[in-house]
Amino acid sequence: MTGCPARYDEELGYWVVDDPAQARGVLLDPETFRPDNAVLAHTPLSVKALRVLSAVGFALPPALANNAGESHRPIRAAVARFFSPARVAAVEPLTRRLTADRVAAARARLAAGGQVDLVAAVAAEPPALVLMHLLGLTGVDVPALKAWSLDSLELFWGWPDADRQLELAHSAAEFYAWLRTRTSAARQDGGDDLFGVLVALGLTDEEVCAVGYFLLIAGQETTTQLISTAFQRSVGQELADVEGVLREASSVPTWRRVTSTAALVGEAELPAGAPVLLGLSGRGGSADLAFGVGIHRCLGAGLARLETRVALECAEELLGESRLVEEPPMIDLLSFRAPRRLLVVR
Repeated sequence: MTGCPARYDEELGYWVVDDPAQARGVLLDPETFRPDNAVLAHTPLSVKALRVLSAVGFALPPALANNAGESHRPIRAAVARFFSPARVAAVEPLTRRLTADRVAAARARLAAGGQVDLVAAVAAEPPALVLMHLLGLTGVDVPALKAWSLDSLELFWGWPDADRQLELAHSAAEFYAWLRTRTSAARQDGGDDLFGVLVALGLTDEEVCAVGYFLLIAGQETTTQLISTAFQRSVGQELADVEGVLREASSVPTWRRVTSTAALVGEAELPAGAPVLLGLSGRGGSADLAFGVGIHRCLGAGLARLETRVALECAEELLGESRLVEEPPMIDLLSFRAPRRLLVVR
């Protein structure tokens, strides 16, 4: 199965590449198809929103996902050590304990005749807590991190109107100010947590904050969303397969690139400076494509797979005995899609 030929979508404003083989080829050619637009706001930021962000020195210089320069390799190598196969395997017991505790509480509420939101009750916090453990970060307000994450995803990949954009900008500024505080502390005290490692690498404050900004979002919120989709497909049904969810309905179904020169994608001729939207799942490709390929492949692919598998295993009985009470409202952004809420009863 293949996708449609590359085409320009007037409404979205991107050249859309749905074919999995073509999307893979684009990702494997970062010189022609650069990541410069990977974390730019899809809806241009208003002057008011920009003022809010500039007040805290908000900046996202090339760091990981948006970096095709020489600094990418050492930054990626430093961060990758936190997600080595051995470290990921070692957090399975913690992941299982965190999830099982929340599943038990949810089952108790259902048994008492209540309703449960499986996203908030089970899927939301374990990925964040596990990520903090892996990165050596303590004293993190997890509910605040979850709220910052959803707001930032909407700010950079959504379609907020002016009033909503201003609200989201205030949230992003609050998150960024927290990152600056952590960066300053690491610069003063050192340490072997994420911020200490990045400071020791010789990065500027802005570079450290840029890495932290999207790593702390992508390292847990996208996994919460993947688990939520897997749960949605399993409520009252046969347990979903993680690889099948990744192939058909990943939480990150698209990603962006921009051409550095005129380029061919299949038979389509793209001009220089063309924004490109790549389909990563739902189009017959492999599950691996959901995490990208090449030098920008997701560092947390193994962790996301483990956490989703464990969540399904721990929640199998809960999912089997539950039923949805509504059509789930969705997070539906340019590059992120998942149930926002999964309200169930027994």
